[in-house]
Amino acid sequence: MHEELHLIMGGEAGQGLDTVSGLLVKAVVRSGRHLLGAHHVMSRVRGGHNNFRLRIGSRPVQGPPDTFHLLAAMSRESVDLHKDKLKDPGIILADAAWELPARPGMVAIPFEELASRPVFRNVALLGVIGAMLGLEASLFEEQLKEEFSDKGEKIVSSNLDVLASSMKWAVENAPSLPLPKADASIKMLSMDGNQAVVLGALAAGVRFCGYYPMSPATSIAEGLVQMAVEMGVVVEQAEDEIAAANMALGASYAGARSIVPTSGGGFALMTEAVSLAGVSETPVVFVVVQRPGPATGLATRTEQADLELVLYAGHGEFPRAILAPATLEDCFYLTHKAFDLAEKSQGPVFVLSDQYLASAPRSVAPFDLEVLAPIAEPDLNDAEPENYRRYNWDNPISPRRIPGHGQSLVLADSHEHDEAGHIIEDGGIRVRMQDKRQAKMEVILSEVLPPEFSGDEEPDLLLVGWGSTCEVLREVTAGLRASGVKAACLCFTQVWPLIPETFMPRLEAARTVVTVEGNSTAQFAGLLRKTTGFHIHDTVLRYDGRTLTAGFVMERLQPILEAL
Repeated sequence: MHEELHLIMGGEAGQGLDTVSGLLVKAVVRSGRHLLGAHHVMSRVRGGHNNFRLRIGSRPVQGPPDTFHLLAAMSRESVDLHKDKLKDPGIILADAAWELPARPGMVAIPFEELASRPVFRNVALLGVIGAMLGLEASLFEEQLKEEFSDKGEKIVSSNLDVLASSMKWAVENAPSLPLPKADASIKMLSMDGNQAVVLGALAAGVRFCGYYPMSPATSIAEGLVQMAVEMGVVVEQAEDEIAAANMALGASYAGARSIVPTSGGGFALMTEAVSLAGVSETPVVFVVVQRPGPATGLATRTEQADLELVLYAGHGEFPRAILAPATLEDCFYLTHKAFDLAEKSQGPVFVLSDQYLASAPRSVAPFDLEVLAPIAEPDLNDAEPENYRRYNWDNPISPRRIPGHGQSLVLADSHEHDEAGHIIEDGGIRVRMQDKRQAKMEVILSEVLPPEFSGDEEPDLLLVGWGSTCEVLREVTAGLRASGVKAACLCFTQVWPLIPETFMPRLEAARTVVTVEGNSTAQFAGLLRKTTGFHIHDTVLRYDGRTLTAGFVMERLQPILEAL
């Protein structure tokens, strides 16, 4: 029995890879194992080559695998592309009709016998894998009934028959590949980062979502649509990106907690609305799920290249906070925090994710709703409505009342304004109002999340990362320490604003500091240097659209390690 089991499934778009991987993920998690998956998908509806990578363990796993125990090929190309990534010994599942050369570990599956129609071959493959892993058929049967119930009883029955015959065939003809020991100590869920963002927003009381479809963020809006009636959420697909953002601002002005999910290209078209949120002091949460650019770039791949875009988006100067989740738990809790921080600071707050984190399915313990602090509320007391001033500058955080909740007149405008919200041209008022808005940064600073440090004190090697790179850095750090290297990592889940006192002693105590990022220009290292003057000379950068792995990082650290 392996402590961990690594699988890769590959095939063309349209072959049902997404369906079979989703069913397998749920079955494995329901059997009591921890897992992490990673989708590598081409931007096409049919053809090409996609693959799904799965890492299964008896304990929580931190990053995608580099090598595999099992390759399940739905296309012949998958064998050629991935056979060299197999551990020794490794198993290849292939179609018997391809008549591939015999080799150790090759399992030729008679799909033509097991699946009456090509459309059922993905379920046949699922059955073979499930039987080899020792999973009970019942873990798949209920899922198949749910997955295909809308297609009629005949389709459901056919899928169940294919599953049963395939599992029987595998028991008699394929080697077993036992799963790691089950963890019976906790009940787990399976979801991806976008689903966790949806749950975090719902826990925060989101009431409006304005969006224009753009992968890899669209599933956030789709998830809110599924819960809209039950949870009282209005989801509006606007005619374009800036309309979506402006609708969210309007909803927030009217008292509805609002969210705008998008990706870099869509967010670029929303920046005028970001500035409007700044001047009108309107709370709104933007979730920016990064993918490679420029322009359309690699629409279905991952990257961390939009940090500077989000940091500087919107003309003029106004405070903002940027949260960068590293885990599913972060996606949930930081999204919830973003709504609270947006209300407290009365302005835009950003959750900066990426395609890998957004779409990678993982096992996760149920979120603890009891630890969630109440979300800040607007001022609804309507005291002395005749004297109400929306932008009262006696305090950086003015009382934000909601139009229609009493007699107070609540004005909002995109122009510079006085305390009441009336347009002005007076230079003195302008300066005072701008200083008031900028002073709100103190509220944001009071709630900054410090980076998480793990590893040796005063290390020879300190790895610095943010967002989705953090779990991989923790794994690399553990491996380095196990090999005798004094190593540590410093992981940021809030990338703006930064408080140097919370991390500079760590940077200065390390012999060598390396930043690890998913972009080509080390954007976060540049932000650290701008903020603190500390220059990180060494970098490990990945910007080919692929997911960061421990193997990738270790390979590029070798020259640095040799110089220590």
